[in-house]
Amino acid sequence: MVGLLLLVTGGAPALLNFLGFLFFSGLLGFFLLLAAFFGFSYYIQHRVSTYEATQTESHKRFVYLLVHILVKIAQADGHFSKAELATMTNFFQYSLNYDQDQMYWVKQLIKDARDTEEDMNGLLEEFRSSFAYEPRLILLELIYQIIYTKRPVIQAEVQQARQIAAFLQISSYDLRTIEAKYMYGQQGSAATTAQSEERYYAVLGLEKGADFVIIKKAYRKLSMQYHPDKVAHLGEEFKGVAEEKMKEINAAYDYFKKKFNGGS
Repeated sequence: MVGLLLLVTGGAPALLNFLGFLFFSGLLGFFLLLAAFFGFSYYIQHRVSTYEATQTESHKRFVYLLVHILVKIAQADGHFSKAELATMTNFFQYSLNYDQDQMYWVKQLIKDARDTEEDMNGLLEEFRSSFAYEPRLILLELIYQIIYTKRPVIQAEVQQARQIAAFLQISSYDLRTIEAKYMYGQQGSAATTAQSEERYYAVLGLEKGADFVIIKKAYRKLSMQYHPDKVAHLGEEFKGVAEEKMKEINAAYDYFKKKFNGGS
């Protein structure tokens, strides 16, 4: 309509000038958007590089392997959905309290992990050879944490987590203490006293009915394994995971101390 009006009132020159204006203004807008995109990408890369420069090699490699392993778990069914991406980013942002720079870093790692053809066994082999037993426990704890953020929980992923535990040479006892938090945690506030007690036994890696001598021995073993200082080199966020695990272990032990009349 505008073009027709220009043609009638100003002739062909007016119409050509108008079309030229649209073309060049549109082209200018395109180049401005392109410049903004590359400018923002550069800004993100700069922030990521600056953050990485402040981190230890152990911390960087731990997170790298963690992200790549989690992505491979998510891709086990042949695709990586938006819901799985959201679950993973929410995990780092809210469970590990990552700030903006850390999230830029993690999102880049996720993108790289999705685009690579790395073998899960190769990633796990590197992890097992690079990190001691305690960091392996933290890795398994985080794998279970992200698996159990999904509703409903995908049992194939739980089975894969158990296979990873075996590959990392995690004992069945320690696997049980990790699984307990999430499996029994589904009961929520509706749990009965008996169910809560069963969960406390499981958190300590014990079968229901163990006496206080065995409970105390299990508590001491777990307290040493999950002492935050043993994973401090991985970064404050993973030290925090160990601290949360210690709270669960302490709560279970305190329950049994009261039950057994404060036995020591």
